[in-house]
Amino acid sequence: MLLAALLLLQAAPAVPQCAVIDAGLAANLSGWTAPGGEFGVNKAARLQAGELAKFPDVPADAKPGGAVMIGFKIETAGRYGVALDQRGWIDVVPGAAGGEALKSVAHGHGPACSTIRKIVRFDLQPGLYRLYLTGLDMPDAKVMLVAGE
Repeated sequence: MLLAALLLLQAAPAVPQCAVIDAGLAANLSGWTAPGGEFGVNKAARLQAGELAKFPDVPADAKPGGAVMIGFKIETAGRYGVALDQRGWIDVVPGAAGGEALKSVAHGHGPACSTIRKIVRFDLQPGLYRLYLTGLDMPDAKVMLVAGE
């Protein structure tokens, strides 16, 4: 039994010890630490989560739990990331209503020693989009649209 416990300890990933959280973020993530505000490119916002059933046109793969929906506009084509401060499902849907969720082109964790839990990337053309965050555990979510991916 002692051997099994030692093996489990060895298999656990090392958790970085951070003297400062959210310091030294890349330029395209610098808006993450700005105080509240309006959601947009390189601007983080804290959004209230609600019940999934309250939101129209939720993508088919939405996860149960708290949910957020917000519209946004892209002016310049490119790869954009959606940064989120917690576990959750991220969908981007083109247009103002209806439609299928876009396929992500990349996803990963936020930088070490940051409160960014994940970043999911999408190739977006100019136009209107809706962002859906589902499967949220917390009553609100900090989220940011990251340019320059």
